[in-house]
Amino acid sequence: MARIPVFLFLALFLSSCSTQDAPSPGADIQEWEQLFNGASLDGWTPKIRGSAWGEDPRQSFRVEDGSITVSYDQYHRFEEEFGHLFYEKPFSWYVLGLEYRFLGDQVEGGPGWAYRNSGVMIHSPPGESMTIDQDFPISIEVQLLGGNGTDDRSTANLCTPGTHVEMNGELETRHCINSTSQTYHGDGWVRADILVLGDSLISHKVDGGIVLEYEHPQMGGGNVNGHDPAQKQDGKMLTSGYLSLQSESHPVQFRKVELLNLEGCMDTTATNYKSYFLFSDQDACAYGQ
Repeated sequence: MARIPVFLFLALFLSSCSTQDAPSPGADIQEWEQLFNGASLDGWTPKIRGSAWGEDPRQSFRVEDGSITVSYDQYHRFEEEFGHLFYEKPFSWYVLGLEYRFLGDQVEGGPGWAYRNSGVMIHSPPGESMTIDQDFPISIEVQLLGGNGTDDRSTANLCTPGTHVEMNGELETRHCINSTSQTYHGDGWVRADILVLGDSLISHKVDGGIVLEYEHPQMGGGNVNGHDPAQKQDGKMLTSGYLSLQSESHPVQFRKVELLNLEGCMDTTATNYKSYFLFSDQDACAYGQ
């Protein structure tokens, strides 16, 4: 399964869908779900280390200028209060699209590695399962980095809090693996897309190019602290889960968070059939008269 999904990824992203012989006029029209409405955090819930689920006493996550904004203007000093803003629904087979940028200065007390550092966590357990003192959800992290104006610093990297992946058929136990992306200095917006095919392939794409791929996400390893041991079942494959946006001590904005679900009705006679679905959900099928 390691190489076939790459072809599917290329078909989805590097070429347009053909409408010839489509079962219905809308079968090839991609229906992206906007997870962020541009005005509020409806559908999103914060989990800040040291605070209960749903509490964000210093408004780390807010909406400013039509963007989800991670801000530290109410922090005197950062004391490892890592935060995650969870979306309300889990997903399994999908493409997640993000437009993000870093801005401003890192808050005092932020660790050096967290300079212009954020990310999106995928395949996570529900946010409410995190303990008060847990630092990161057990998940796959698509790490988003900004440049420092001088050095090379790739983005859309992989980090693995409480997880492992496979690369080239071998279990990969390094915590973070760099992508092949260019460095994005300054405060410009960057587009990242993540293809997730259940527990098979995950592929990272930045501004139109594939920069990292790996397979078989699963629980295992360390780099997550304060979690409930019952939530971490080493060796368990990660087939689906929740996604969240990070706060790690540097201001960042997300002006777009959108998702193309690749799981749905694959019966060509159904009114809601889509030609790009890759995983079947027969219960979702709808039929007209």
